Amino acid sequence: MDKLPAHAAPQPSVEVRLALRQRAESRFAGLPESPTAAQLAQMPLAMRHLLHELQVHQIELEMQNEELRRAQTTLDTERAHYFDFYDLAPVGYCTLDAQGLIGQVNLTTARLMGVTRDRLVARPLSQFIVAEDHDVFYLFRQRLLESGQTVSCELRIKRIDGSFVWVSLAALAVPADDGSTALRLVLGDITERKQAEEKLQLAASVFSQTGEGIIVTDLRGNIVEVNDAFTRITGYSRAEVLGRNPRLLSSGRQAPAVYLALWAELTETGHWSGELWNRRKNGEVYAELLSVSAVRDTQGVVQRYVAMFSDISQSKSHQAQLEHMAYYDVLTGLPNRVLKADRLQQAMALTRRSGKLLAVVYIDLDGFKSINDHYGHAAGDQMLIAVAKHMQAAMREGDTLARVGGDEFAAVLLDLENTEACLPLLERLLDSVALPLHLPEYTLQVSASLGVSFYPQAQEIEADQLLRQADQAMYQAKLSGKDRYQVFDTAQDISLRSWHEDLSHIHQALGNHEFVLYYQPKVNMRTGQVMGVEALIRWQHPAQGLLAPAAFLPVIENHPLAIEVGEWVMDAALTQMELWQAQGVALPVSVNVGALQLQQPDFLARLKALLARHPLVNPAHLELEILETSALQDVVYVSGLIEACRQLGVTFALDDFGTGYSSLIYLKRLRVALLKIDQGFVRDMLHDPDDQAILQGIVGLAGAFHCAVIAEGVETVAHGRLLLQLGCELAQGFGIAKPMPAADLPAWAAGWQPDAAWREA
Repeated sequence: MDKLPAHAAPQPSVEVRLALRQRAESRFAGLPESPTAAQLAQMPLAMRHLLHELQVHQIELEMQNEELRRAQTTLDTERAHYFDFYDLAPVGYCTLDAQGLIGQVNLTTARLMGVTRDRLVARPLSQFIVAEDHDVFYLFRQRLLESGQTVSCELRIKRIDGSFVWVSLAALAVPADDGSTALRLVLGDITERKQAEEKLQLAASVFSQTGEGIIVTDLRGNIVEVNDAFTRITGYSRAEVLGRNPRLLSSGRQAPAVYLALWAELTETGHWSGELWNRRKNGEVYAELLSVSAVRDTQGVVQRYVAMFSDISQSKSHQAQLEHMAYYDVLTGLPNRVLKADRLQQAMALTRRSGKLLAVVYIDLDGFKSINDHYGHAAGDQMLIAVAKHMQAAMREGDTLARVGGDEFAAVLLDLENTEACLPLLERLLDSVALPLHLPEYTLQVSASLGVSFYPQAQEIEADQLLRQADQAMYQAKLSGKDRYQVFDTAQDISLRSWHEDLSHIHQALGNHEFVLYYQPKVNMRTGQVMGVEALIRWQHPAQGLLAPAAFLPVIENHPLAIEVGEWVMDAALTQMELWQAQGVALPVSVNVGALQLQQPDFLARLKALLARHPLVNPAHLELEILETSALQDVVYVSGLIEACRQLGVTFALDDFGTGYSSLIYLKRLRVALLKIDQGFVRDMLHDPDDQAILQGIVGLAGAFHCAVIAEGVETVAHGRLLLQLGCELAQGFGIAKPMPAADLPAWAAGWQPDAAWREA
């Protein structure tokens, strides 16, 4: 019989084979015979024996297969147990060869490192250890190899996502199949424990090193622990306070109700915070910011109380200094603007209840700036200190004196029976300011201007407005000569405020395009020719309708807004001239120019700019009307301006002629193209010989100076006839046409005819 190959499975023993044979024979005997008896009788004996052996052997094979299946099932069960025990163990297992390369490794280790198992095998374990812990691992291996016993260490494993976990390593050195030494390692995840330890270390560090004092008490309030900051702040050592109640720190400044409220809130909410005054061991009282909290166990039952406090004595002192600086002037020690405002509010409320008066006095020193300029700011400061002291001495108890800035002060005088009652106080204030200040090198002296306003007034007024009234009155006192007082004039202020409101409304009207131009014709009464028109402004008020110039132009007289309105009139007139020209109507237009607009240094440049914006308009068709009185304010300037405008083609007319105090020399220098006779002379000329004489003289002057003349205010045919007899052919007035919208003028001009009496005059 051939030998089995060396790698063949070992054959069963003779005893096992005999037992198997017997079991097979027994099973065969129980089977029905396949061949019949007749068939068996005909077979040779050897064949019958061989058939028997084959059948028994078949049974043996089937029985062996059953044994193999049972063995496989057992093997599978054991393998599953091994997987549960090794691969799914709660700790990591792995082996390292002599070079430190990973051999066998379970799934727990792979999950711990965040990689698949195949990426661990044959790679050095040190590759997965945080660089800072390599020395720990090196020493761990050295001790393991030298001792031959189980050793352990703790280090950090770097995961594939960049994070790390803390692990405990326990290992044993064992011989490997190749004769070298292998290491069998157990890895346990201790990250949570390490984090807990770090928290405990941090808490301990905070407790011992924090700058705030910490007290831990039991439920009865007895101290069980304090930190170093407690000793530093209070002066008591740990040994001196253990077992004692924190009330040993009490200063006695808080009423018992404060502590009752503290414990009530602590019991109800588990927390209290606030400020207390306590006492150190040396008896010194200090302020502390205290926070007390209840510490509960996992079931929510209070176990301890922890109090944290800090010494805020310095901040309290600093706060008091800041509060004083916030409300008092540093130099004079007087209340400042903020405190003055608060006291004024209180005084006004008290005055409303008492039925008496209070006075607000605004005080400004006269000549103080020269002291600073000539003697320096140090001398100025001494002067301010002395003045403040003298004024305060002159005031009554209950009155307030404040420094509101620089050399300005304000006083609030209370309980006045009437306005005259404060006059002696004002005189005393003036006298106290005027007291000289004697310094070693020189003597300084100033005076003051006082402005006074009273409360209450006819209309309710705020404190700020009351002070502004006193400030305005003080300014009037300065304008009146200084070293005096001035009482605020409420009626004048109301008028001034009304003027400001009107100015604002006119400015808004200009921006809202509410102004329009009306045009009054100027004609030759003898020939019937329309010589031109005068542009007259109207205000199309959204609420009051169409307003004449007298309703709003006086408001802006001598105000910069008059310049804006005047330029709008010129621009609007030039625009209308362009529109008329497009309709075939070419009429000269005269525009009134106010004195303030005329006196602007850039008047000529602005006029050129306006003409440039309307290139289709012939400048010779634009006439500027100026009042005789405004022209005579600066004859040299106006005459030069008239000449410069003539170079552009623009002519001038002298309006309201005869109402000023002109001389023939002035008239000679003003080369105007037209004299306009004031309507005041024309209105009464039919009944007043003097007016007729004046008119005749003006007509003669116009002829002498080679300029045209036109009469305003022609209201009747009789006016026109007499003017023609006096030699004045040009006129305008209601007797000819009232001012009309621009759209109506072309039709009027086309149909107008002079009265027949004028043609015959």
